[in-house]
Amino acid sequence: MGFLKRFFKNVFHDGATAPTGNSFEHLSEEQIEAHLGVNRYNSFELTDAVRPSYDLKVVPSQGYRRDVYHDEETRASVPVLMAAATKSVLFDVFMDLLEPLGSEVDVVLETSHTRDGAGHVDLYREHIDLPVLKSILWEYEDLLLNDGCTGIAVLNPNIPLEVQFDEHKLLIVYGNELTSFAEILDDRYVRNSDDIRFITEAEHVHSSSEKYQQQFEELKMRLGMDGHYC
Repeated sequence: MGFLKRFFKNVFHDGATAPTGNSFEHLSEEQIEAHLGVNRYNSFELTDAVRPSYDLKVVPSQGYRRDVYHDEETRASVPVLMAAATKSVLFDVFMDLLEPLGSEVDVVLETSHTRDGAGHVDLYREHIDLPVLKSILWEYEDLLLNDGCTGIAVLNPNIPLEVQFDEHKLLIVYGNELTSFAEILDDRYVRNSDDIRFITEAEHVHSSSEKYQQQFEELKMRLGMDGHYC
């Protein structure tokens, strides 16, 4: 199932409500297909997982910005780095960002394959050696890059630090000390930009397939995940 077949299952920014009128509403099938077939904006190449709105209120670009996440329940504030990288370097950058987490980590797999945009299911695995995890993830690079219904987070709760590679193929790092992560992004030519906007900040479309859903189930088993929390 590609972009066009999934078109009417648009997924918008987490927590947002789909607008009653969107940028695709009055387009012909040919116009929609042409837009969803575009995978490059200037020097930035998208993966197959997601496409921006037809009106391009956000034009995808490479870079990162600093932000703060506010937890409404605990009233805690946590520094955040949020980044977008072009397809050719994206997975390498993600793997590099895992190194500061330490030798043993926890893993969360996020899936919306069966939720039709109504939410996610998160599957948790504790205590896995980072080299073992990275070896498994390299085997599923295609899934993690190109499936718009799969996301992953790797964390060390003892520090605490978390690196998230979400369904939109954005890289998000949470933690009080983020200097080493910013240096990794800079070394990979993912530069700091306070003005950068991300694809989640406007209407966008996700894509998946039965093949990726099957691969997700395989990855879940490889990681020893048989339960979930929401």
